[in-house]
Amino acid sequence: MLERLDRSRTDVVLIVDDVPDNLSLLHDALDEAGYTVLVATHGEAALQRATQAVPDIVLLDAIMPGMDGFEVARRLKAQPETTHIPIVFMTGLSETEHVVAAFQAGGVDYVVKPIRPREVLARIEAHMHSARQARQARNALDAFGHASMTVRISDGRILWQTPLARKLMQTFFDVPETAAPAELADWLMVHAPRMAQAIAQGQAPAVPPAWVVNLGNRRLSFALHQPTGDDEWLLVMQESSDQAAMEALSLEFKLTTREAEVLYWVVKGKTNRDIGDILGSSPATVKKQLEHIFAKLGVETRTAAAGLAMSRVALLKAR
Repeated sequence: MLERLDRSRTDVVLIVDDVPDNLSLLHDALDEAGYTVLVATHGEAALQRATQAVPDIVLLDAIMPGMDGFEVARRLKAQPETTHIPIVFMTGLSETEHVVAAFQAGGVDYVVKPIRPREVLARIEAHMHSARQARQARNALDAFGHASMTVRISDGRILWQTPLARKLMQTFFDVPETAAPAELADWLMVHAPRMAQAIAQGQAPAVPPAWVVNLGNRRLSFALHQPTGDDEWLLVMQESSDQAAMEALSLEFKLTTREAEVLYWVVKGKTNRDIGDILGSSPATVKKQLEHIFAKLGVETRTAAAGLAMSRVALLKAR
């Protein structure tokens, strides 16, 4: 079965071309180089094979009968499960309009026919290396509870996202799967260019700028991580909640549940009266609990307690 290909031993290349001689030439060269090679002779077959096998890269003929390569690329990029796959176009047309069309459809590169196998192999290896590093980074981020996605800044299109990112987006927003929320897109238009300039000048901030959205007592933060192209940025997402932050405070400073709740609202800038109203206690009771908190933290003021809490508990830093 295509979906059972052993990805640990070989990279998978899908070649899409309606000319048998081209398929044969590329198949032999790639097979000899150690790749697992899949072939398709028309657009519909290409979409089916890509969805089933999820190849590591696609070599795609631009001009084919029926559905051409540009449309195949657009459809692959529109599907969440295949949007991350690099596409290298093969074309006998080197005119600017066709080159532009290839990139607009989602291609990362192109080669001009007649095909030169050594050139194709070199280009494939370069793009596969980049894709492999990106995939490893995405998997690592997901494993540590950080979802990630790549967004095109100019139009707010989500180019790919990890499974955890997709789940969070569906929970927090009612937008199409491939579109960033308007508020996030607007924020990116302002902050991404500033961040790019800071990186270019060697002045990247220690804590990248972040955008935060609330849903009840849950929060989702988006932080600019790194540019992945001229108009693309990798965003790292993390969900947090009031309850999670309170539990973290309790564990970090060995506080009781109620003391952790009081310290949390102190960090949020609430007065004793405000905290009493929130927790159903009197201001005098809150004051007594604060005395216990100060003793456990080794501080004497609200400001010092809040500062120490924020420096030691990561969940509070994006709030």
